[in-house]
Amino acid sequence: MFLGDQLPAWLLLAFGAALAVGNALALVRPPRDADGDELSRPPIRRSAAMIAVGSACAVWALASLIKSG
Repeated sequence: MFLGDQLPAWLLLAFGAALAVGNALALVRPPRDADGDELSRPPIRRSAAMIAVGSACAVWALASLIKSG
């Protein structure tokens, strides 16, 4: 099996980090439409919650990978 028993930890690290970084970037630089106009900003509370959940998942996965070493 690819990456053996550590595959779930690697996937959790990837998805958690993507969730945290993607929401942080959406807050810092909101997306633009086809005309180049800036779209509305995402909700702050929801984005902060997603950043917290993604960061917690990434840290947990990183700790699991370091522990299993």
